[in-house]
Amino acid sequence: MSYGSWYGRQPLAVRATVALAVTLAFLVVPALLDQWGYHHAVVKNVYDQDWARLLRVMGFWPTWLTIAIAVFLQHREVDVVAAKKYFWLIAGSPAVAGLLCEIMKLLIRRERPETADGEWSFRGWDDHPWSTAGLSTPSSHTMVAFAGATMLARIFPKARWVYYVLAWGCAATRVLSHAHYVSDVTFGALLGWAVAWGLWIEVGRRAKRAAPAS
Repeated sequence: MSYGSWYGRQPLAVRATVALAVTLAFLVVPALLDQWGYHHAVVKNVYDQDWARLLRVMGFWPTWLTIAIAVFLQHREVDVVAAKKYFWLIAGSPAVAGLLCEIMKLLIRRERPETADGEWSFRGWDDHPWSTAGLSTPSSHTMVAFAGATMLARIFPKARWVYYVLAWGCAATRVLSHAHYVSDVTFGALLGWAVAWGLWIEVGRRAKRAAPAS
């Protein structure tokens, strides 16, 4: 039995406890490393390096739109219905994650690490209340990257480790560049994964409801 099947069969209290534990693992525990990461996990001008630029664009939505188009073109002659579904899932999952991330940044309002030399600082509601510029939690690049990688992992599972390595690489560069705290990227990874899984489950449920009864 897979973990997903086990989790879905558990009582609500068990599922809530597991979800809380995972959230704590991806947010609270990494927060203990935020200041250490700022002062020690840094590569000066990291985005001058080709490998870092490659990893960063995994958190750029047009990257996933391009992948979605490529997958659609590859599959449309074999199964146009599946090709359309893949397109919307691969393009839509990072888009939804990116929008959700912007909302969460406005609510959490933690500023980027360099604002206070690695110490936490939060922007007041009277200071640019509707702008996410300079806000860090969660990491939008990481959240978009993981939403896309997780969806690709569901559709093409045999290569899933490739997608997740690229997504974690994107997250790492955001810390190495001083753009985000460790907890920003771990929280963003969890949320991106959750968005993709939620969309995948919802699409599956709709497909079952639409299927004719045998």
